[in-house]
Amino acid sequence: MKNRQTKILATLGPASNSKEMIDALFCAGVSTFRLNFSHGTHEDHRCAIKHIRSLEAKYSSPIGVVADMQGPKLRIGKFKNSSVKLEKGQKFRFDSDSSLGDKNRVYLPHKDVIEGLDTGSLIFLDDGKVRIEITNKGAGYLEGIVQAGSYLSDNKGFNLPNVILPIPALTDKDRIDLKAALDMGVDWIAQSFVQKPEDVVEAKKLIDGRARLIAKIEKPSALEYLEEIVDLVDGIMLARGDLGVEIPPEDVPSVQKHVIRLVRDKGKPVIVATQMLESMITNARPTRAEASDVATAVYDGADCVMLSAETAAGEYPVRSVEMMDRIARKTEADSNYLEMMDAARPDALSNPSDAITTAAYYVAQDVDAKLIVNYTMSGSTALRTARQRPEISILCLTPNIEVARRLVLSYGVFPVHDDIGTEDFTGPARHAAKIALSKGFAKKGDRFIMTAGMPFGIAGTTNILRIGEVE
Repeated sequence: MKNRQTKILATLGPASNSKEMIDALFCAGVSTFRLNFSHGTHEDHRCAIKHIRSLEAKYSSPIGVVADMQGPKLRIGKFKNSSVKLEKGQKFRFDSDSSLGDKNRVYLPHKDVIEGLDTGSLIFLDDGKVRIEITNKGAGYLEGIVQAGSYLSDNKGFNLPNVILPIPALTDKDRIDLKAALDMGVDWIAQSFVQKPEDVVEAKKLIDGRARLIAKIEKPSALEYLEEIVDLVDGIMLARGDLGVEIPPEDVPSVQKHVIRLVRDKGKPVIVATQMLESMITNARPTRAEASDVATAVYDGADCVMLSAETAAGEYPVRSVEMMDRIARKTEADSNYLEMMDAARPDALSNPSDAITTAAYYVAQDVDAKLIVNYTMSGSTALRTARQRPEISILCLTPNIEVARRLVLSYGVFPVHDDIGTEDFTGPARHAAKIALSKGFAKKGDRFIMTAGMPFGIAGTTNILRIGEVE
């Protein structure tokens, strides 16, 4: 991982939730693991976390855990024969009758959807493969015309583009899962189907500081409130699966660049997710388009790229991570990448701590430092340093293991759980040099830049910059 700044987030599932496989994925380059609460039991997730924490001890390295909430996933009911064949131009009805459907109708178990849609609205089913335009509505039903698609099966999900529904972003299931995840000690909660700022406010209240919150951007309405949402949460996941169904495909690349740039400017981690190496679920090699997609996310400056079914249920979970690692490292070595990171570098924020971390980046360039070292209590210093996207690694020393686990998600940050209780600034410099040497970040004679706050142990007091040398 020391040869790669962009981090890898891998989803655990039936193909990867054993201790041996989690170990292999970590060694292949995963820094944070995702537990998908749409699948599996609480006991499954609890066992996975137990394995992850045992690996932390084995490798003396913090590992992050993201608990991804299911959210209000919209699905249709079932059919008499499990599926139906549709014809373009035919009428099709969604209604509140819970009986099995047929080629003319299906149960829609979402009263809010029936009440909230009007004629002219579109329903996209099965990731957009089936599209139906609503032409008529009445008490307990919607009627429409099939515009595209010929096959529909049981319990398929559906999307409603350009519609903000009056439904909560946290379902009853989410609330149960959220409490369980917090009790398990996860580091991040990922909230699905965020539509507006109020959605994340409720989630933050429930989390109450026990973890950090990631908002998943997968609804067009979330793009309208993007800046307000980013200000309220601790990180962003650009979930391009559902988002790519609800906005035109040609808009996805520019939206991705806009979201990454905004979140980076705010100094918070941003994850690019969904279908990155999709073909590797069943194939040992990705398509050229998929390799380009991963590289584009890296060129855009993402903190982290994510694998979903590739590692959760695919035939080649470790190879998928290895491939993503190779693509990211190759991209980061490209001179065009370095120019793009430099061109998009944000200005310093108007506070002393950010001035110090920004200065550390430029001093590191001037003296050819091999490493930037941050002493931090809350992790904010490391996030400010990552915001600059330095070409060299950021070694973050923190006495807080929870902070260390969260920081492994951020660009170029390599946290070490380390407690140092001295106010002598020469002591921490020598201590940092020893850690850098032992962890392989530097060799004897290398220079490094160190930032810290005096007095030690008080969050938000970064006020000192020092040039050190590994002895």
